[in-house]
Amino acid sequence: MKHFIIITALLNLIAGSLTAQTTAAIRKKEFNIEKSGLAIQGYDPVAYFTGKAKEGNEKITASYNGLLYRFASVENQKIFNATPEKYEPQYGGWCAYAMGAKGEKVEVDPETFKIINGKLYLFYNKFFNNTLKAWNKDEARLKTNADINWKKIIP
Repeated sequence: MKHFIIITALLNLIAGSLTAQTTAAIRKKEFNIEKSGLAIQGYDPVAYFTGKAKEGNEKITASYNGLLYRFASVENQKIFNATPEKYEPQYGGWCAYAMGAKGEKVEVDPETFKIINGKLYLFYNKFFNNTLKAWNKDEARLKTNADINWKKIIP
């Protein structure tokens, strides 16, 4: 009986570990996060709403929906904790332009962003390709398409 309990406990421990790993893998597929679960490459989600992207401090963090966010100040952390859904980047933190143009999940430059109707949108900006510029030329159509495409990824 004692061996049965030990074996059962070990199997539950293994199953729990696999479930956590599977959940992390699923979150990585859906959301643009680092292996550690860090969102927005460590940038402060509240700072964007002041008009400037700022890197967060690794000692000032909060978790929301299984993602880890960093903040430039304790004040920003408190603001986030009051209404975290307001500060989450759209489309899981993937490039808004790519989501609208092709329904693709593309990495972003966390310093290339736009606030639209109180929501944070992030964009790819590397190798002379700033997708925010293309987004601004056709924002209404791209945003509509991105909303539709994102619902196909996250029903």
